Amino acid sequence: MPRLELNPNFTDPDAFYAALTDAHRERSEDESERINARLILLLANHIGEQQVLEEALILAARDAEEAR
Repeated sequence: MPRLELNPNFTDPDAFYAALTDAHRERSEDESERINARLILLLANHIGEQQVLEEALILAARDAEEAR
């Protein structure tokens, strides 16, 4: 069973962060939300494994609750 990769796995995290912030620069809040939603769906499709996606959702929701 595939597991969610939680160890750093970026080839260039700084470049990804720069590209992500550039994609949002000078966008409205609604446009940024659409970008994020589309990015999530594209990456979820790439991952494809339901169990991995559900694990990611559980962790993201838990982390959001802990941040309150």
